[in-house]
Parts: sequence; C-alpha cells; structure tokens
Amino acid sequence: MIRFKNISMVYHARNLRKTVLRKASFTIRPGDAIGICGANGAGKSTLLRLMAGVEMPSAGRIDRRMSVSWPIGYTSAFQASLTGADNVRFIARIYRRPVEPMLDLVERFAELGPYFRQPVKTYSAGMQARLAFGLSVAIQFACYLVDEVTGAGDERFRERCHAALTKRRSEATLVMVSHDPATLRTYCDKGAILKDGRLTFYDTLEEALEIHHWQQLRAA
Repeated sequence: MIRFKNISMVYHARNLRKTVLRKASFTIRPGDAIGICGANGAGKSTLLRLMAGVEMPSAGRIDRRMSVSWPIGYTSAFQASLTGADNVRFIARIYRRPVEPMLDLVERFAELGPYFRQPVKTYSAGMQARLAFGLSVAIQFACYLVDEVTGAGDERFRERCHAALTKRRSEATLVMVSHDPATLRTYCDKGAILKDGRLTFYDTLEEALEIHHWQQLRAA
C-alpha cells in the first residue's frame, strides 16, 4: 500500500512557482493497475518520483507499506558519471542482491553492447530506459512505477518489455504514466487524471481516458 496524506508539491524557481499537487490524499492498494493521464507539464513524472521516494513533498506525509520500484523510464535517475555496469553493482549492493548474476541478467536484457561499460552520461534517453527496465526485471518489487518505458528500443526489445511487464503485472501493483491510450489499455484497468494540481481517480481506465481527451480538446 502507498498512502498519500495531504501531499502538496511546489517547485520554486526564479519568477516561477509551479504547484504539482494540492493537498492530495489517496491510497494505492495491492493489485491495483492504474494508468495516469495528464497534459505535458502536469507533473505526472514528479508524482511517480514522490511515490518512489526519489523526491520529498513540500508538505504532507507518504506511507509505503510495500516495496516500490524507482520510476522505470526516461525519468530514471542514474549516477551519470558511472558506467551502466557500475550503476547495476551499486543497486545490487543497496538491495543486497548477488552482484554477478544481476550484472549478467541486466546486460542480457538491456542489450546495450559495449555501452554497458561506458558512463551513463553517454547514453541516449532510450538507452537509459533500456538499462532501467533491465534493472527493474532483476529485482522483484511489490509495486512497479512505469513512465513511458514501453516505447524504448526496437520492436523486438519492446516485445520483451511487454512480456516482462505483463508477468510483473500479474504478480504486483502497477502505476503507469503514458500519453498512449493503447499502452494504458494493455496494462491498466483503473485511471486517474492529474490536472491543475489535483489527482482525480476513476473506477475504470476508459472513463479517465474519455474525460482526459475531452479536457485536451477543450484546452486546444
């Protein structure tokens, strides 16, 4: 279970104040498969980072009573000066997993070739997504947070991602952000919309997709 209690998230920068969440209270329960919709810049990726504990909220409290993945996808945060392999070693030690088997699994899944032993700062966004997904299948989490990762790589790699994510979906909770309705329909059965700092949940994904589409048309 992940429980948000009166969570607010505000970014401050020069001449800018961006509110991502306003006193949000909700619960993600075991077995949920939730697709999150929202316009560009609404804060969907920030929401996933809050769920993962990568960022701390400006106010409120987040309780996690399940193991939660880092946000899998283009927003994944690696140590850019380290190689992909060294990032895997670091994460293996944090999660107390045998290093060599984990290295072998991630290297085979991500298929980065010689780049696996090059600094992550030399990677494209898609290569970082491949590394993140490889790491995600190497560790069993109770909840997976996914940010547009299924679009990374060629068709064969996307098929492997689909098979791995489908297997994880059958065993764990899933929270996914994607601009592609077909992707959300593949993995999710419930929906939520993040708009103007408010996260609204719907009983079905289709209802969320329909309302989000109408909001986008109205804003155009």
